[in-house]
Amino acid sequence: MSHKLALLGFGTVGQGLAEILINKEKKLLEGVQFQGKVVAISDLMKGALYHPDGLDLKKVLEVVKETGKLDSYPDKPGLIRGLNSLETIRETNAQTIVEVTFTDVKTGQPAIDHCKAAFEAGKNVVMSNKGPVALAYEELSQMAEDNGVNWGFEGTVMSGTPALRMPLAALAGNDFIEIRGILNGTTNFILSKMEEGLTYENALQEAQELGYAEADPTSDVQGFDARYKIVILSNLVLNEPLKVEDVECQGITELTKEDIELAQKEGFRWKLIASAKKEKGKVIASVKPMKLHVTDPLASINGAINAVMYECDLAGTITLCGPGAGKIETGYSLLIDLINIERGMLTPKSKKETANQALIY
Repeated sequence: MSHKLALLGFGTVGQGLAEILINKEKKLLEGVQFQGKVVAISDLMKGALYHPDGLDLKKVLEVVKETGKLDSYPDKPGLIRGLNSLETIRETNAQTIVEVTFTDVKTGQPAIDHCKAAFEAGKNVVMSNKGPVALAYEELSQMAEDNGVNWGFEGTVMSGTPALRMPLAALAGNDFIEIRGILNGTTNFILSKMEEGLTYENALQEAQELGYAEADPTSDVQGFDARYKIVILSNLVLNEPLKVEDVECQGITELTKEDIELAQKEGFRWKLIASAKKEKGKVIASVKPMKLHVTDPLASINGAINAVMYECDLAGTITLCGPGAGKIETGYSLLIDLINIERGMLTPKSKKETANQALIY
């Protein structure tokens, strides 16, 4: 039986998931017994469609590519147009809401309200939005548990790279002492380019031209994006509560070409490092530029790649690196959450284990 999905947002990530569902349909069905059927899409700018028997995703992608909107999708009996996001959650037959709207990371909205509405309606949520997990983790995980539904958010830290699922599954049984990493690809790209001789301004411009940095790069270069991610890692992997405002945060905008060159001469490299460490019963966390000796595993991470190190009491120090963004990569992070809902491996068991269960495969 197919798993019915409603997509809130149909930008890059939503379209990435749609392409995966089309291209991998046979492999997913034969290999992991998963068949995702998109019954609804609601996008603030592109429009909205709902059909209880499912939408033709190839046609959806075709009309969006041609017109930028869903208006040209052909009519058929039973098709409903124009549902807003909350109506899509409450009034469609979707089992799982895929939340990929544009969300204000300062408030977590509208994604927080979407999660609440879905949980109250008895529906699962998978998402790549950082805001709700960083800002409302306790409340939302409790709501998911109370309503007997699943909340998956693997893609919030390093996209399709399993920064959450790997430590919770493959490293189960360890006590995690410290997490530190390069959690923002934009700043790592800029610093790598500055090592090649570019000024900060020129490196930022190149990052924007390549699509790594937004027109307004504040969230990346000031460290805000990485701060949200280390909060998520602390709550999930260290299993210790941490609030965004408790994380010391400093970006890379004050680093100069001369700083970079001097560090290179001394055998060091500048990286924007997010870290969280258990100390005397609490977590000390920060995001700030740090000079790493060239022998440090994180010093070798170049370009837009992300990396994270887990210090474990049993396994030692484990380093994971991979893409931290991307259309298909982030679409995959949603897919793996969906597969594991279908496998019954995301069902919450207790308040403290709720989100962890959502990520253990």
